[in-house]
Amino acid sequence: MGIRSDLDASFDYEIVDEFLDHYSMMVDNMETMIIDLSRPNMFEQSINELFRVFHNIKSASGYLKIEQMSKLSAFVEDSLEQIRTSHQSVNEETVNWLLRISDMYAQWNEDLKLNNSLSHIKYTLLKLPDLEK
Repeated sequence: MGIRSDLDASFDYEIVDEFLDHYSMMVDNMETMIIDLSRPNMFEQSINELFRVFHNIKSASGYLKIEQMSKLSAFVEDSLEQIRTSHQSVNEETVNWLLRISDMYAQWNEDLKLNNSLSHIKYTLLKLPDLEK
């Protein structure tokens, strides 16, 4: 059962459609932003954009009661905040972890398009890499 079947019958489906459109756009751009973290001239812009993406997904998925997406988004948002406040570049392990996170969100995007239940979070995504260089 997908997102639509989990919602109350009186729920405004325009909100769901808007979420799905924005979510799809964010997922489509996520990988490029992650790869740009490795480019010194793009790091600050990319880390801030990624933080906003995960913050927006966390807020919207929380409102829509998509619990596993909301929880993973909060976890990633907190991790990105650590990186932002340390003002350090990221190591390859962190980039690879974020790319695996991006793959999970892409899978969820497919699940949502097909109105399927969200795929289970891969346990390895919940293990935060060493954020230090």
